[in-house]
Amino acid sequence: MSDTPDPPPIRLALDIDDTALAGRLANLLAGMAGVEVVRPGEAADLAVVQSPARANGADPDLTPRELDVLALLAEGASNKAIARRLGISVHTAKFHVGSLIDKLDAIGRTDVVAHAARLGVLNL
Repeated sequence: MSDTPDPPPIRLALDIDDTALAGRLANLLAGMAGVEVVRPGEAADLAVVQSPARANGADPDLTPRELDVLALLAEGASNKAIARRLGISVHTAKFHVGSLIDKLDAIGRTDVVAHAARLGVLNL
């Protein structure tokens, strides 16, 4: 047996507007050793915060490939570079960029990245 005392639990706050989702998460965490979910307003060591996209109901429903293309757009990659990195044709890369522009209601490549960041889809 160890002589060192157990560390205090991590106090976790849930800042989630969706009460059903917050309840499910709290129930999952309740049985976890070393974690204590605190009530709203209580001091916490860490907080789980709902993404703005989910909180505002704005979910652009991007495919995994669109998320890959979005990440490369955020790096400033051209369609040719996106195609090369993902092993797809330039035509397919252009298609995905166009799809992102449509789904995020953007006016161009840079605007796609800005909209995605505002919605919480992309963390810069």
